[in-house]
Parts: sequence; C-alpha cells; structure tokens
Amino acid sequence: MGCAGSTPKVDESSKKLRKPKPWKHTQPITPAQLKQMCDEFWDTAPHYGGQKEIWDALRAAATEGDLTLAQTIVDSAGIIVSNPDLTVCYDERGAKYELPNYVLSEPTNLIRDG
Repeated sequence: MGCAGSTPKVDESSKKLRKPKPWKHTQPITPAQLKQMCDEFWDTAPHYGGQKEIWDALRAAATEGDLTLAQTIVDSAGIIVSNPDLTVCYDERGAKYELPNYVLSEPTNLIRDG
C-alpha cells in the first residue's frame, strides 16, 4: 500500500506512439528507391547489435499503418520507446535501436508516378 500522496509509477515503455513528422530526403526519390532503402536497412539492422526479435517487432510496428496495433506490437515485445515516433528505442537489456525516417514514413518529396 502506497502513501496517500504517491502516484502510480509511469512505465516509460508506455509512451504513446505517434506518426513521424514530415521529412524531406536530400533528393527526390521514387517509391521503388524508397523500398530498396528500407529493405537494405531491415536486412542489415540486426548486424549492428540488439536482438533479432526486437528488430522484427520494430519492423512490424514501423510498417503497421494502425498506430494502435503498432503500439500493441511494441508493448508486447517489451520495447522501451524513447522517441514516440520510434526513431529511438531500447530493449529490456538496454540495447539501443535507432530507426531512420525512411523506414517510418514517406518523404515529402517522393516522386509519384503521374
């Protein structure tokens, strides 16, 4: 039983996810180029440290269009969200996971096929 003035512990991992802020790539790119960049990142990310299971959960959350479902994925994997846009996260062992903007959202200067 806590003191009358105590407040419940706030769990850092329960930060609400939000969509990333709009961003612009250094040069306009096509959807195919963006997909290639994303594929290359996700293929190589586990080699930079951390647990493969966490990388897999981050990929699932990053590509999920529904923020509520993405939040559930992150929470169930025990991922500690440092930035609510998922650019910086940690696992329960303290390993840091950094995600670039291009795996989280499309740039504002994406070339659309017209």
